[in-house]
Amino acid sequence: MRKSVKRFGTLFLMLNISALVLAGCGGGNNGGNSNTAASGNSNTTANANSNAQANEQPAEAKGEPTEFLFWTPFSGADGAFMKKIVENYNAAQDQYKIKFVIQPNGEYYKQLDVALSTGKERPDLMIMHVDQIPTYVSKGQLQPLDDIASKAGINKTDYVDAPVQYSTIENKWYGIPLDIHPLVMYYNKDLFEKAGITAPPTNRAEFDADVEKLTDKSKGQYGYVVPTLWPQQFIFPTLVWQNGGELWNGSDVSYNSPEAVEMVQWMRGMVDKGISPGNVQQDGENTLFLQGKNAIQFNGPWMKSQFDEAGLNYGIAPVPQIGKAKQAVFAGSHNFAIPKDVTDANVLAGIGDFLKYVASNSLDWAKSGQALAAKPMLESADFKALPQSSIADSFSYVQFAPNVLNWGKISDPIWGELSSALLGKKDPQKALDDAAAKSKQAMKK
Repeated sequence: MRKSVKRFGTLFLMLNISALVLAGCGGGNNGGNSNTAASGNSNTTANANSNAQANEQPAEAKGEPTEFLFWTPFSGADGAFMKKIVENYNAAQDQYKIKFVIQPNGEYYKQLDVALSTGKERPDLMIMHVDQIPTYVSKGQLQPLDDIASKAGINKTDYVDAPVQYSTIENKWYGIPLDIHPLVMYYNKDLFEKAGITAPPTNRAEFDADVEKLTDKSKGQYGYVVPTLWPQQFIFPTLVWQNGGELWNGSDVSYNSPEAVEMVQWMRGMVDKGISPGNVQQDGENTLFLQGKNAIQFNGPWMKSQFDEAGLNYGIAPVPQIGKAKQAVFAGSHNFAIPKDVTDANVLAGIGDFLKYVASNSLDWAKSGQALAAKPMLESADFKALPQSSIADSFSYVQFAPNVLNWGKISDPIWGELSSALLGKKDPQKALDDAAAKSKQAMKK
């Protein structure tokens, strides 16, 4: 059912925005590298001023800058990188001013739901994961961005195709992508060198051979530590797709297929062979990677800053094709979205100007470990010089969560059942059958 949102008067809205910013503004809880430069491009200020002039609104041109509120869930180390981009934009022009607020990641969508449904203290611009966009569109809480993008000189062709297509619903564009964050492979270069491995594996045969060489039980060193919890939300779908399976068959869940079961058996098999320890707790694989006792880890681009701070000698590469059918990788994507009831022309012009700025001035976000979705940044020499630039090699075969309303709730039973299978507490087929049954029940609610 579509929810109508009551629009409050401008003065009341601005008072609420000011109160929220004073209460919530601040950096990420892990600090991050806040002293990095935005892009190193001396044309940043000129570009921003040019964009602002293109979207100039006479009613505001001679007065105070138009302010708008921007929400993000970047409460980790990545928050400092986005904060830097906003600060650079605010300093580069004087027509618009962004009030930047970081909401706790774990509570982000709960807080967003309240703000959007009540209209109280709601953002004018927000970050939204691409797989959330269909649900919020169905609730009537997002506005199409086609007109805003057109006025700002933003084109769909300026971005990687996958997130643009996903967020285009009934020929209307609802999310402008900031990044794509696929599952990637991190590997310990020192351990690889000692094992005589000269390049990261690209397929199952190479991976299986390499993790055998990298395992040294006498030193408590493992070739690949199998996580039993997070980030299986990225690993399991990747393996299922690579092996020719699907999570959703068009009308029902299908992650208890033979293709999916085979991949769970493969992961558990590494525990049985001693390549991975058993009973790995949350973040156990990462702890061992930081200690130099886990040679390979599958995780997201957001881990880069943590490994940099730890001084690890590591490499980044696309996830090998473990499955038998095709190369594929699960990915997420942070997108810019605008609530439906943001109607002030000056605010919308300011948002468009900022999004145009980000498309060519977001190297700071790449330095957080992310691979950018804007083609001008992907093609820049500065981005190509970053170690994670190889992540973009996987953009042609990334896949997002099934475009199904409330997919998060539907798929939630997977993770507890998968953990039971990986811990050896349940047969893989039984675990995935139980997960599918629970998901079917969730769809009826």
